Amino acid sequence: MKMIVEKIVDETADVRSFRLVRADGAPLEAYEPGAHVDVTAPGGITRQYSLCGAPDDDRAYTIAVKKEPQSRGGSRALHEAVAVGSELEVGQPRNLFALDPAATEHVLFAAGIGITPLLAMAYRLVARGHAFTLHYFVRGPEYAAFADLLAAPPFAHHVRFHYGVERDSMPRYLEACMNAASHDAHVYTCGPAPFMEAVVACAGRSRREEAIHLEHFQAAAPAAGDAGDGAFEVAIASSGQVLPVPAGSTIVDVLASAGIVIDTSCREGICGTCVVPLLDGTPDHRDNCLSKKEKAANDQICLCVSRACSARLVLDL
Repeated sequence: MKMIVEKIVDETADVRSFRLVRADGAPLEAYEPGAHVDVTAPGGITRQYSLCGAPDDDRAYTIAVKKEPQSRGGSRALHEAVAVGSELEVGQPRNLFALDPAATEHVLFAAGIGITPLLAMAYRLVARGHAFTLHYFVRGPEYAAFADLLAAPPFAHHVRFHYGVERDSMPRYLEACMNAASHDAHVYTCGPAPFMEAVVACAGRSRREEAIHLEHFQAAAPAAGDAGDGAFEVAIASSGQVLPVPAGSTIVDVLASAGIVIDTSCREGICGTCVVPLLDGTPDHRDNCLSKKEKAANDQICLCVSRACSARLVLDL
């Protein structure tokens, strides 16, 4: 849909928030906290950004974008080529990082720009009077996006800022944060991969896997012992067609060359757009959109990055 940039705020020196409203003025689709949208920047590059405004606001979507030094064009274009009144193409919200409705308490761990999906969660939890604490780790106050908002009511009572925590000290800080919550509290984290790994490791010592939730910015590199980039085959269940997937080619590209177009968005294994059911074969999961439980079931696969451990995969297409 076409959306207009209604407001731009410099949250930090390199993080800018954008309030977007529909070009036709119509109400927006509701979404649950943790959702993200595709945004096509000037130049045609599409990236995924978490919605960080109040989920109950049906007039506007808010995203925050960090200008990355090594930007391939997405964040740089939004910072340098977009102004109030600019028109952007924005997709419908998708959510792979939702609050667990059965949880009675929530503990949110953010680092850097990872605050964005957790801010939307904080809006919802405050509005419904749920018990939660948001721990926000940044290098210093000047790097904390939405700091003034979070330091004021109604969030201030729930938010703890942690400035300049060194990596060696992180496990001790996380342990103290975790111990301050009940063992029944669900844990949510978003930020750089090493930070999330530390949070998950800490939470895993006192909580079951189903109570730990995380949001990734990029797919993980293949682990040692993975099948690698060798060739394999995919079979189409509806037609019986068998297509070879050469080393270095993706399943979505091979399917497209055969006239079978699969919707994609991020092409990095994050957004979940290209997940399809799997009927047979053993996938080499390389995405960060399926949960550990979903991956263990081996009944679906993310086609943009994942490959095969078996000689053939049978897709429910």
